[in-house]
Amino acid sequence: MMSQLRKKQARVVGFKETLKAIKAGQALKVYLAEDADQHIKEQIQEASEHQEIPLEMVERKTFLGEACGIDVGSATAALIDTSEFSK
Repeated sequence: MMSQLRKKQARVVGFKETLKAIKAGQALKVYLAEDADQHIKEQIQEASEHQEIPLEMVERKTFLGEACGIDVGSATAALIDTSEFSK
């Protein structure tokens, strides 16, 4: 499912955007790098659990960045529901 992260319209990348998508109820699945800062991991895990959104751990930020098609690492990313935007 990480291959879907390459589709720009179906994902958000980065801590702030991922947290915003989780809180807005748009996130379908969240990816979190194991080497992310502890405060980021705690907030994303707590928000995902609260909203009952599946969370998948990724070994490194660099792997997550590559999966998203960006040239830098990313601590978090999320697949989002785009059905609202396609209406």
